[in-house]
Amino acid sequence: MRVWQVDRWGMDALACVERPSVVPGPGEVKLRMLACSLNYRDWLVVRGKYNPSFPLPLVPCSDGVGEIVAVGPGVRHWTVGQRVIGAFAPFWEHGEPERALIRETLGGPLQGTLSEELVLPAGGIVEAPEYLSDAEAATLPCAALTAWSALFTYGGLVPGQTVLVQGSGGVSIFALQFAKAAGCRVIATTSADDKASRLRALGADEVIDYVQTPAWGRRARELAGGRGVDIVIEVGGAQTLDESIQAIRPGGTISLIGILSGAEKALPLTRILMSNIRLQGILVGHRAGLEAMCRFLHTTQLRPVVSDRFTFDQVPEALEHLGAGKHFGKIAIEVWDGR
Repeated sequence: MRVWQVDRWGMDALACVERPSVVPGPGEVKLRMLACSLNYRDWLVVRGKYNPSFPLPLVPCSDGVGEIVAVGPGVRHWTVGQRVIGAFAPFWEHGEPERALIRETLGGPLQGTLSEELVLPAGGIVEAPEYLSDAEAATLPCAALTAWSALFTYGGLVPGQTVLVQGSGGVSIFALQFAKAAGCRVIATTSADDKASRLRALGADEVIDYVQTPAWGRRARELAGGRGVDIVIEVGGAQTLDESIQAIRPGGTISLIGILSGAEKALPLTRILMSNIRLQGILVGHRAGLEAMCRFLHTTQLRPVVSDRFTFDQVPEALEHLGAGKHFGKIAIEVWDGR
């Protein structure tokens, strides 16, 4: 089988190589990978900017959908031919995170999804919504579940509330779609007119140009009736957190998801304390959350936004496209289309 791997850090080290096929062991299933999708984490991992202590060689990428082609001894609930998605942390099945469980994640340190075949624990997969294409289903394990966890698992979102999403990456767009489907108001930020139009078309009630309005946090608070928004999907990190704190209402939740603008920040602790603000870190989510989200998708028939598609031979180009930040929504890699 072919895989994309790095044996040292750097885009120039990314290579497509042959590896022997693996037989699933007890409690495992083997997938023929159909499609993958990229996250900013993958770009960081390949370049050695995420965790350079990950063991090498490493197959990157955490998101993917595949068809079961073999099951190991003791597997009873899965059969050959089912289309499934693998959980980012395949051993974290439910409940509160445990350090040992959340350290074992696909695409580092575990081998990732940029492979023609993949063996996963049977307890770490979920049936893919049948109405979605392979490329759409491949976007669900990380970006979609992260948005779901931020809004519902930890955010306690209820109809009528207001959510602020930053930019037009995968997590932010999923959060926009989920919040609108749940009967909430959404304020989005961007710096591009064309992306602003697309955000409105997806249902954003207000869009703020953060270049023209540097104090966008205060503007978001005004648009939320002066009280502030209920939940912020914080993907920027160090350079955007102050504005998110300006935007959030007393008692609201800032879901810290990304660090696109940096990872280190002096926090205004007095404001956080005196406004009873919750700063909630989000590490994707567990398999039970993935199952709940897929049920929600079945009910709402929401379609993930896939802006760009690449072939398995074009993985380096796809990662460079991700790094350039010009995409809107998700970037998909079509691995196998021979069905």
